[in-house]
Amino acid sequence: MRPGSARRSPRPPAGSSCRPASAAAGSSTCSPGSSSRASAEPPAMLSSRSLPFRALTALLLLAAGAAGCDPRAEHVLSGRTMGTTYSVKLVGRPWSGTEALQKKIDRRLAELNRSLSPFLPESEISRFNRFAAAGEAFVVSADFRRVFEAAQRVHGWSGGAFDPTVGPLVDLWGFGRGKPRAEPPSEEEIARARAAVGLSRVSLRGEAGLVKEDPRVSLDFSAVAKGYGVDEVARLLREAGWRDFLVEIGGEVFAAGRRRDGAPWHIGIARPDSRARPDEVYRVVALSDAALATSGDYRQFFVHEGRRYSHVVDPQSGRPVARGVVSASVLAPDCMTADALATAVMVLGAEEGIALLERLENVEGLILVETAEGGLLERVTSGFPPPAEPRPR
Repeated sequence: MRPGSARRSPRPPAGSSCRPASAAAGSSTCSPGSSSRASAEPPAMLSSRSLPFRALTALLLLAAGAAGCDPRAEHVLSGRTMGTTYSVKLVGRPWSGTEALQKKIDRRLAELNRSLSPFLPESEISRFNRFAAAGEAFVVSADFRRVFEAAQRVHGWSGGAFDPTVGPLVDLWGFGRGKPRAEPPSEEEIARARAAVGLSRVSLRGEAGLVKEDPRVSLDFSAVAKGYGVDEVARLLREAGWRDFLVEIGGEVFAAGRRRDGAPWHIGIARPDSRARPDEVYRVVALSDAALATSGDYRQFFVHEGRRYSHVVDPQSGRPVARGVVSASVLAPDCMTADALATAVMVLGAEEGIALLERLENVEGLILVETAEGGLLERVTSGFPPPAEPRPR
C-alpha cells in the first residue's frame, strides 16, 4: 500500500478568491476573449440544496490564462441542469457548430434528469421507488443500470460507507426532502429508518432489471448523478471531435487536454468553512484528462446542545458522521467514480478514507480534517498533485 501523508496548516484567511461564474455552482470560467452562449433550459430537479450525503461541492474553475497567449479559439457554453448550473469550456476550434452541440448537451442532460431525479414524480427512479413488488424485476434504462452498477462498485470498495439507499436516514435527520430539524431524532426513529436502508436489498437480475428484496428500499443517486452528467457531456464532446475542454456541473469537474495557453486546467478546491464565500480557494490543482469531485460537511448542519450534526449520514450507524473530516476531494479517471468516492471518504474518515483511495488504481485524494484549534490537517494520498499555485495568504 502506498503510504499517505499528513500536513498541518492553518485555515487560509478569508479574502483569497477567484471570480465565480454563478453562486449556485461556486465556480469561475473567466477566460478573456471567450465566447459565451447560455441555455434556456429551466432548472431541473436534482436540487443541490437537498442532496443526501453531501454538502455543496464548491469547486472553483480558475482563469484559463491571459488573452493573446494562444491564438486558439475558446468558447463557453452554460446552462442549468439538476437543480444547479453547468459550464463547458471548449478550446481550439471556431464557433461554428457549437449551437447544435449545446442543444445536444441540453437534451442529454434533460434525459438524465428524467431517469435519475427523485424530485420528478414520473422519473425512472421515482417510479422504481414506488415499485412495491418484492422479488419482481423492474425494467431499467441503460443509464439507470450504469449508475446503479457504479454505486454497487463503490459500495463494495467502501464496505458500505457509500450507500444510495440512505435517503430515509437523511430525511429523518432533516437534510433531505422533509422539514429541517432542530434536534436529533429518537433512537426508535433511527431504528425504523435504518430498517429501510441497505443496498444489498437491491440487485440486478440479468437483463430483466432491478429487483427489491424489501419494498421499503428506495434509491437516490444524487451523490453520483452530477458526476455521471459530467461524464456524459465529456463523451458527447469527444464524439464531436473536441480534445481540449473542461466540463463542470455543480462543482464536479472533468478536464480534457489543455487550456488555451497550453497549460493544464487549473481547478480550485473551495475553502471548507461555512463562513467563507463560495469563491474562496483553499488549493489549486492542475488537471488534465481526469475528473475531480469534492464533498464537504460545512454547508449543511444544525447545532443542538453544543454538538454539531452534519448532513453526511453514516448508513450503518444511522447518525451523522463525527470524524472531523470537513472536505474530501477525489481525483479519478471519471467523474461519477470521483463523486461517489468523495462521499464515501466523508463517511469513512481520514484514516480509512486514505487507505481506500490508496488501494484503487488511478485514484488520488485530499482530505481536510478540522483540528481542535480550528486549523486544518491535510491527509493526502502519495500521488495527489502538489499545489499548482501558491496557497492564499
